[in-house]
Amino acid sequence: METVNMHEAKTQLSKLVDKAAKGESVVIAKAGRPMVRLVAFDAPKERPKKRIGFMKGQMTIPDGFDFKDSFKEEIEELFGLSE
Repeated sequence: METVNMHEAKTQLSKLVDKAAKGESVVIAKAGRPMVRLVAFDAPKERPKKRIGFMKGQMTIPDGFDFKDSFKEEIEELFGLSE
């Protein structure tokens, strides 16, 4: 584990970050006293985004089913279209 003083850490931050990313810990000291440890960040892996069609093949719609005609009255009532 490498220990560097604050001034050196400021001037060589990019190199120190590269070292930490490769798995090496770096301790940053102030006036000879260890203050912080620079280590690699383990970010959670991104989950795949859900896409349209993810339930394809998991349900069936009967032949001849017409959504618009089946719920026409309810839709008209909900949107104030009924007379």
